[in-house]
Amino acid sequence: MKTDIQEIGNTYSEQVIDLILNIQQKEFNIPITIEDQPDLTQIESFYKKAGGNFWCAFVEGELVGSIALVKFDDRAGAIRKMFVKKEFRGKEMNIAQNLLEVLINFCHEHGIDDIYLGTVDVLKAAMRFYERNHFRQVKKEQLPVLFPLMSADNVFYHTNINQKL
Repeated sequence: MKTDIQEIGNTYSEQVIDLILNIQQKEFNIPITIEDQPDLTQIESFYKKAGGNFWCAFVEGELVGSIALVKFDDRAGAIRKMFVKKEFRGKEMNIAQNLLEVLINFCHEHGIDDIYLGTVDVLKAAMRFYERNHFRQVKKEQLPVLFPLMSADNVFYHTNINQKL
């Protein structure tokens, strides 16, 4: 099965909301609602207008994954909404890795060096994924002042995409 990754806009909001809320609420029991995430109904104004973007992975036309970048400073951005449907996770399909690479390539092209993200400590596989991809855990106090905090997040990561590891 071939994965197709494309930039999306507001026309995909409902599909993205369905994907993300199912994973957050049903799979991981994270007490978060659509009201806590108004950005999902405003993809173009929230992500794209400030210089970020939003991508989705499709397999045979089905939306199976998402990743977004919020540009919050001249050379810094935050990863948001990184989700892959359970049955499409893992190295076989490599969807999460492909989504992350699209985002990093976008950052290279747009002069964004520092990428930050917040996640929730119950998402152990996600934490391992970020660590495998050279993200280092940072304390909340070490985040840039302009970093867009999400109330549910309690673990934070950073990487500089220009540093050779």
